[in-house]
Amino acid sequence: MRTFLLRLSALLLATSTAVAAANPSPDPALRQVFLDHASSQYGLPAAEVEAWLAKSEYRQSIVNAMSRPAEKVKPWRDYRPIFISDKRIRDGQAFLARHRDALAQVEADTGVPAEMIVAIIGVETSYGGNTGSYPVLDALYTLGFFYPVSGDPGQLEREAARGRFFRDELAQVMLLAKEEKLDLAALKGSYAGAMGYGQFMPSSYRAYARDGDGDGRRDLFGSLDDVFASIANYFVAHGWQAGEPVVALARADQGSDGFKPEGLEARYSLAELGEKGFRPAEALGHDHKATLVTLEGTEGTEHWFGFQNFYTITRYNRSPMYAMAVYQLSREIAAGSGAAAAP
Repeated sequence: MRTFLLRLSALLLATSTAVAAANPSPDPALRQVFLDHASSQYGLPAAEVEAWLAKSEYRQSIVNAMSRPAEKVKPWRDYRPIFISDKRIRDGQAFLARHRDALAQVEADTGVPAEMIVAIIGVETSYGGNTGSYPVLDALYTLGFFYPVSGDPGQLEREAARGRFFRDELAQVMLLAKEEKLDLAALKGSYAGAMGYGQFMPSSYRAYARDGDGDGRRDLFGSLDDVFASIANYFVAHGWQAGEPVVALARADQGSDGFKPEGLEARYSLAELGEKGFRPAEALGHDHKATLVTLEGTEGTEHWFGFQNFYTITRYNRSPMYAMAVYQLSREIAAGSGAAAAP
């Protein structure tokens, strides 16, 4: 009997240890810093924040996803087919046709082309077909308090900053749920906490979402009118210029030294780019400032001039290939839907 009890005690201890390891508690000092921040920055009562923290769960799968070694960066020739496929084009054309009136109204109000809004939704969530399956509360809690640490001294500052970012997003999603009457415990999104048709982080949701259907709420999960208005507003807030071009194909002068600009801002005049060995493939009829985007396509190196509207798309996702995919998908959607494609 004594032997049995000893074994049972050892088993219970091992089980409790495993549970504790699987459900770690936040560092007490960091937890207090978060409580103070949520209260001072967003006016959230400590008891309310404590209650949500008690409902939050650490998820190892989220840490695994975030700490997974970065995949080899795909060249444009491999990246493009992921997002510009026959199916995604057809689905985008059908989506635009179904919601043409609502999208046309948003385009008239904001100057953001309907096909551009549809392309964002197509790239982000396959037109709402995949908006994420992770509990948003758990994702932000896990990344806020347990952001993976690589052990690389050179990454220490960045990793600490990422943890602060996700803790702030955690506080903001608690406030967002109150503001928009959302069931926080039921919200699902990406492993990083992005939500809805357009994959807005909580801070972007609070800052840029709009009530497109006039019901007094901003619902990026169930109201497409709100989704359309919000994506367009995000673009306008980040400098979208109605009726202006996004990109133009460029050619490199023979012997060009391969100019690589710092950043993606459209800061160079066409004359300056010409001095660096890059000129429009066709006459443009304007002298908008641009940056140079160089991609490796199926037929070799491609050079593009990216104007302010291209930079605006990169504010949604900072990858130039993402921005090019959204733009080219939007052109394909418009071409097959009878809409006039944005320049």
